[in-house]
Amino acid sequence: MRVVIADDEADVVAFLKSIVEELGHIAVSFADGNKLAQALMRETFDLVILDWNIPGKDGIDLLKWMQTALPEHPPVIMMTNRSAKKDISDALNAGADDYITKPEDRSVVAARINAMLRRNAGAGAFDAEAVYGKYHLNRLDQSVTVNGETITMTAKEFELADLFFRNADRTLSRNYIMETIWRTNAVLATRTLDMHISRVRAKLDLQPENGFRIFTVFGYGYRLETITTSN
Repeated sequence: MRVVIADDEADVVAFLKSIVEELGHIAVSFADGNKLAQALMRETFDLVILDWNIPGKDGIDLLKWMQTALPEHPPVIMMTNRSAKKDISDALNAGADDYITKPEDRSVVAARINAMLRRNAGAGAFDAEAVYGKYHLNRLDQSVTVNGETITMTAKEFELADLFFRNADRTLSRNYIMETIWRTNAVLATRTLDMHISRVRAKLDLQPENGFRIFTVFGYGYRLETITTSN
């Protein structure tokens, strides 16, 4: 998962980055609120850890902006040295999902990050097996079964399918997919992504009549949409 660290203090960024990476996630840092806002409009992130006093748009301004400017926005943990009850209530009322007062113990920060990611990952996202309509995913042996038939997939194809099912009805940027699956966002690798998505779509027959479809969001990325059929 991709986690934003929005703070202009280098030691805080290093502290949080080490925690995020130890948890197995990708850390992306911003020291300016305006640059973060620009990134949120073109990229997908799973969590934002936000300082109140970041330059540019400050934390509260960013929280309010996300509520109105973004059709889909990630959860936010406000992490700041402000500890007054009014500050905490203001941040939560502005849209923060959690609030951590600096400084905080490393283990507590890690636990709060994990809790927020799990809470927003959706049911079954971390289970060994998960069922999405007619698609049965086994994450232990990386297999997909459809109506009792096992579909042969490469490791990357399975990881891509799993990523889309876990994020059904959520638009994923190309960079998000590339960094999550291939740990790179290199432009030269985009054809690899397109090829793998085409194979996943064909192998799993992701068509409306089967309950899901993958479509391109021009200039942004891809989306696996859940199709509800009415009788």
